[in-house]
Amino acid sequence: MCIASVAAAGITSRERRVAPAITQIDPGVPSGGARQTMTTGTHNRRPLEGVRVIETGQLLAGPFAATILGYYGAEVIKVEPPDGGDPIRRWRLVKNGTALWWYSLARNKKCVTLDLRTDAGRRLLRQLVDKADVFIENFRPGTMEKWGLGPDAIKQTNPGLIYTRISGYGQTGPYAARPGFASVCEGFGGFRYVNGFPGEPSVRPNLSIGDTLAGLHAALGILLAYIGRDKSRHGEGQVVDVAIFEAIYNLMESVVPEYDGMGVVREPSGSTLTGIVPSNTYPTSDGKTIIIGANTNSMFQRLCELMGDAAMAQDPRYRENIDRVAHQAELDGLIGRWTGSMPQADVLAKLEAAGVAAGPIYSVADMFADPQYHARGLFETVTIDGEPLKIPAIIPKLDATPGRTDWPGAALGAHNDEVYRELLGLDDTALAKLREDGVV
Repeated sequence: MCIASVAAAGITSRERRVAPAITQIDPGVPSGGARQTMTTGTHNRRPLEGVRVIETGQLLAGPFAATILGYYGAEVIKVEPPDGGDPIRRWRLVKNGTALWWYSLARNKKCVTLDLRTDAGRRLLRQLVDKADVFIENFRPGTMEKWGLGPDAIKQTNPGLIYTRISGYGQTGPYAARPGFASVCEGFGGFRYVNGFPGEPSVRPNLSIGDTLAGLHAALGILLAYIGRDKSRHGEGQVVDVAIFEAIYNLMESVVPEYDGMGVVREPSGSTLTGIVPSNTYPTSDGKTIIIGANTNSMFQRLCELMGDAAMAQDPRYRENIDRVAHQAELDGLIGRWTGSMPQADVLAKLEAAGVAAGPIYSVADMFADPQYHARGLFETVTIDGEPLKIPAIIPKLDATPGRTDWPGAALGAHNDEVYRELLGLDDTALAKLREDGVV
């Protein structure tokens, strides 16, 4: 039996037990060619052990929420269509037929196939959800209701379920039925408007920030609902409704009260932060760039002393942040000329010694070379087809009950037999019929 089987065999909804020591995933279990050896030893109990999660999400937002839960001990059963599975299996950089991203995003998940376009597939999903604590879906609003799997229907047989829904615009409102991809929702939520340089088109970071933020908000909502189920709702679950655009909107700091109170629209400001000075990027003599955030009065004083002009901190043009904001361009010019006189390593060393917040702009190659990343344990190593592969650790760090990666993303349907036999009690005949009909 693979470690996934050991971790979940016999667990029913809301049962709790301590996880066994992890040694090695059985190399005979299909997992997309992935075989992983883990360090032998007894691990601390993780905070979400005994919590069962059914994930029907695809792409990023829903799956990332489930990844977080699985990292901290939840049993995550990922349901995918039999004809290809989650598209992320084939997105971005693909090696030996599987996207490298998959091994990170699908870690610790039991992968089963189920065709939800069929009545039989929907019946099986209903049985899985009835045995779960948490259900995550990110279909277009109304889809689950059309299939008879909406929250009101599920509540009849599993009133304690935390039913989590992720969509572009939420489950209500005039835009609920619109398709909502992260790129569009980042614009609608306000982020793209302030991201860029004045007078130029908005800029997209080379990441799906909206999806990741929605996943984080979904995980937070699930945990809040889980705590509330036991503390205030007497075991009754609830719906967690996450909109991608709202996850973006939640980042927008003071834009709402500033607009309502003073009619000010925050505009794009390039590499600066409106109303906080100095906080910018500055050149160095070797063609590199650094970030300096010396926006408190005491830190600005230390920066001025380091630049050889301690009196500048008491200059009426620069004494308080509001003064520095009014003279931002000239102040940034002074700082840039100073940083531009030295190589990056030298100027950063001086700033660090003076206690001024500053740092480089890192690529992933820089991250791999930096001791701080390694000291914080931000890379975890799994083994894929005999080759080591680093994937990112997930935060936050918990000193008594830390999360961990037990196995990388598995092959499509790798856990069909385990889940359908052990959890739902299907026999050989039933499974053979489901395969013959293309349901799994």
